[in-house]
Parts: sequence; C-alpha cells; structure tokens
Amino acid sequence: MNRPSDYFDLSKTEFADLFDGCESVWQAIPKIEAYIRRRLKPGIDGTVMGGATLEGDVYVGKGTVVETGAYVRGPVWIGKNCQIRRGAYLRGAVLVGDGSVLGNACEFKNVAFLGEGTVPHLAYVGDSILGHRAHLGAGVKVSNVKLVRGNVRVEIGNERIDTGLRKFGAIVGDLSEVGCNAVLNPGTMLGPRCMLYPGVSFRGVLAPGRVVKLRQTWTVVERAAGSAPKE
Repeated sequence: MNRPSDYFDLSKTEFADLFDGCESVWQAIPKIEAYIRRRLKPGIDGTVMGGATLEGDVYVGKGTVVETGAYVRGPVWIGKNCQIRRGAYLRGAVLVGDGSVLGNACEFKNVAFLGEGTVPHLAYVGDSILGHRAHLGAGVKVSNVKLVRGNVRVEIGNERIDTGLRKFGAIVGDLSEVGCNAVLNPGTMLGPRCMLYPGVSFRGVLAPGRVVKLRQTWTVVERAAGSAPKE
C-alpha cells in the first residue's frame, strides 16, 4: 500500500501530474516546490486583506481570501475559494487546492493540499500531502523529522522501506480525519476514510476505513473539604 492511487482519487484533483513517475506516494513530497514553480504565475485574483503579508512568488485564486495577519512566503500557489485565515504562516512550497482552509496560528511548509482540505486551528504540517477533503483537528502536529537522525522508514506488511527522505511528515488520504491534539509521527500514512481519535500519537501505515481509538481511564472523586476557593 504505497502507490498514490492507494491514498488519493486523482480524478478529484488538478494536481494529479504531481505524482507522475512516482511508484511510491512519498516520492511526490520532494517534488512539491519544483512543481509549484513550473505552474506558478504570480498574481492576485482573490482578496488579500490589509495587514496580510505576501513575499516572493505567490498566486492567489479567485474567491480566495487571505486574512489580516496571515504571512505567505513563496513559492506558494493557492487555488479558488480558499480561506487563509488570520495568523496562518505559509513558509514556502505550499500548494493549496480549491476550497481549502488553512487556519489560525497554523504553520505549513512543503505541503500539498489536493483539494478541500481543512487545517483550521493551531496546527503544524510539514513535508506532507493531504488528500481531497482531508481534515486535521485543532492542535494536530505532523512531525516531519526523526528524533534519531536519519531517513524516515515505513513498514508495509513485513517490509521496512527506507523512503530516502530525511523529512517526511504524513500522507493523509481522501476523506480522512484526525482528531484534536493528535500527533502524526514521521512517515505516517493514513489510507482514505480513516479516523484518528483526539490525542492519539500515531506512526505507521493505516489501511483504508480504519479508526484508531484512544481510551483513557478517568477517576472522579469528591473534592476535599477546605480545598475549594472561598466564596
């Protein structure tokens, strides 16, 4: 399960040619910047509000709004009807498909949104690809570098594969959802229609339509007398 078609319906994105020649889906990640530069004609067809900063080569499509306080450093290509919300930080090589939301206090670096992806609050996403209508909840962190330095490896079946990439965050398949405050560790690959519960720290390859649950044990006790604030 490592082909682009295992994760994405390429008929739903205008960026299908990003994966040309890619036998493994992660091979598209280091191609993102060059791909943007090939198609990029800098210009503003959408709305850039006062107080937003655009630096370098940037394209903003029709119906897209870049809100006050957003910082966009090219090369960045943003499609139609997107929201780049206040405090979003796009720091190079970000490819944004139509209808996507890049939200408040979120940081993006070397990322492709294939269309209608949403990362609306307090997230970091680096060296990753998000499929059609993929969603990362508030506070999700996509870790893209191993603590122990070296290439990221993925385990598919009984095979442990060296991706050849030192920086590889996650592949998030079409319609997959990741709950608030989850962590996707380097080399995570989520098939289409997957779901991760809030707070999960996940690494690995998840087959389509799977749910990763996190169960916590709670103990509720009565508050000791004298420990409550005085009225």
